[in-house]
Amino acid sequence: MQQTVTTLEVEAQVQPEMEIESRRVRVGLLGGTFNPPHLGHLVIGEQVARQLGLEKVYFMPNAIPPHVDRKEAIATVDRVKMVQAAIQGNSLFELELAEVERGGVSYAYDTLLTLLQKHPDYEYYFIIGADEVAYLSTWYRVDELMRLTHFVGVNRPGVPAPKSEFSIQFVTVPDLDISSTNLRQRIAHHESVRYLVPDLVAAYIFERGLYQDDDRN
Repeated sequence: MQQTVTTLEVEAQVQPEMEIESRRVRVGLLGGTFNPPHLGHLVIGEQVARQLGLEKVYFMPNAIPPHVDRKEAIATVDRVKMVQAAIQGNSLFELELAEVERGGVSYAYDTLLTLLQKHPDYEYYFIIGADEVAYLSTWYRVDELMRLTHFVGVNRPGVPAPKSEFSIQFVTVPDLDISSTNLRQRIAHHESVRYLVPDLVAAYIFERGLYQDDDRN
């Protein structure tokens, strides 16, 4: 039978490491469906890492997003391979498969418990867009989640930084008005996505014939 780990148990494991500053590794977590990943994702990862002095940013594809309006995504293996292609060449970026390997609905709380058990010397910075900040109160076990990670909010085009009851550190990044939804639509209509996604991602999309007849929103 699988053992259930609680927030307090993880905190007990992590706390001794956190008291030794030299042993703490500051890493960012940028999760999402990445359907497909684009230059906006990479800019966010780079800017947050540089401005906060993070040692790494882990790009973490989800298995099933816990959204009320769940978006149908393409096969997980394709999304993972596109993220691998997107982050190639940047030594700051790594791939994190915790949510894909666990499967099911990807709740951040469960993910952080797993990651902190695996890496008790890591200090995680969970990166979310300004549009997501407004919905944090609806996140699964959010009060306990706040004790496991630092939340970093980044601006989104046309979305002002909202006020929040939670402790959020905001980082300003260049406004790139690129969305995965728009990219899927452009590809389905045979429009160019050059300079909107990394070249290796574009090559993968067209080699695999992804999104060619995609009418999803």
